[in-house]
Amino acid sequence: MQIAKKAGDRGGSFFVRDGKFYTGLAALALPVAAQNIITFSVSLADNVMVGSLGETALSGVYLASQITTFLQMFTMGTSAAMTVLAAQYWGKGDTKSVKTIIGIALRACITVSLLLWAAVFFFPAQILSLFGDDPAVIEMGVRYIRVLSYSYLFFCMTSVLVASMRCVKIVRAGVYTSSVAFVVNVFLNWVLIYGKLGFPALGVAGAALATLIARIAEFCVILVFVLKVDDRLRIKIPELFVRDRILARDFLKYGIPVILGDVFWGVNLMVQGAIVGRLGEASISAISIANTVYQVVSVGIFGTREASTVTVGAAVGALGDDEDREGYNNLKRLVRTLQVIFLGMGLLTSAVLFVLRDFILMLYPNLDAVTLDAAKSVLTVMCITIIGTAYQMSTLTGIVRAGGSTKFVLINDLIFVWTVVIPSSAIAAFLFGAPVWVVYACLKCDQVLKCAVAVVKVNRWNWMVKLTSRKAEA
Repeated sequence: MQIAKKAGDRGGSFFVRDGKFYTGLAALALPVAAQNIITFSVSLADNVMVGSLGETALSGVYLASQITTFLQMFTMGTSAAMTVLAAQYWGKGDTKSVKTIIGIALRACITVSLLLWAAVFFFPAQILSLFGDDPAVIEMGVRYIRVLSYSYLFFCMTSVLVASMRCVKIVRAGVYTSSVAFVVNVFLNWVLIYGKLGFPALGVAGAALATLIARIAEFCVILVFVLKVDDRLRIKIPELFVRDRILARDFLKYGIPVILGDVFWGVNLMVQGAIVGRLGEASISAISIANTVYQVVSVGIFGTREASTVTVGAAVGALGDDEDREGYNNLKRLVRTLQVIFLGMGLLTSAVLFVLRDFILMLYPNLDAVTLDAAKSVLTVMCITIIGTAYQMSTLTGIVRAGGSTKFVLINDLIFVWTVVIPSSAIAAFLFGAPVWVVYACLKCDQVLKCAVAVVKVNRWNWMVKLTSRKAEA
């Protein structure tokens, strides 16, 4: 049910003035940010330790990470689709439907993870050759991905279960799982990559094995939490296999655009990886470093985005009929406030990254000067684009998509990626032979350009859709 647009606010403040809103948002955002920083610190540790093996090893792992990124984007999309629906049902107080939606998302992710494992395990070299043409780099990537592919199933199940807890505003579960993964992965990296405590030095295969064991450990933690600790949903395993025709249909109708949005974004990143993979080892390593650094420094942005997704979804789900003027005006104040917070997070993250650039690159003493210079130039570009990312990404996915307007975000991403980002970066790389920082700027230009779309769309107030209405009418 599309919520009708109403006149502007009558009375009240322009922004949210209730301190409880800010403390509640922080209570959701900070644990998510903490979880992300722990998770991405694992990636940074992997990146630094593998980087000590040289550019070829780092480049090989980068090629293999393109497949992992695709799976991550599918899982993120499925989890986001689940959150969009489940948060509204949670706001309505329908716990049974929330559990059924979680089951739908979990089964979808398990199926895709198994298919991707089969493809990667049996055809690793053929798949990695899509992203690079250096035989030594591909061979290194094959060593890594053959082991890593066994972690796909555990990663998917963990991600969905952590997101299910976030739907009902239990965010500490993600911190627990990520903490376990961090400790296990970093310790085993040291043991297995370098051959400590009597183990053989396995190099990149050791890094992959450490990640696999860490994924299994974090899955065990979240499973125990969901089944034994959680006191809100109280999920029982049979409840995850309940079939509901209406919810399945709604998941497809409203969730498919969300999933496709993240899947196509994953394809976009894979195409970008194929472009970068043909720029040489120095450029590949530079962007590999930059991507890892981005994950770590942007944790506040993603934490705030995830908190806004749950907050906005629950607020829309709790709205009454079209005459609920008070609820509508409260939602408008909420959205205005979130936009200011998003922009502030972007400026803060940009400043932190700019100050820490040189210190970050000191973590890679074994890389040559050309690679480090390229990485510094890419990080400088990121200081600019990350401001746009913080605003437009959080606004479009944390507000517009969370409010039910899922198709708009999909279409908007497709237009920018395939008419601007990919063509401009390919032309810069292959026609003009531009430096890596120019290619990277083309790859990230949409992050700034989409800000104009985000401003207009969110402030037109035509993106709110009651996703629970069909279930209520059935």
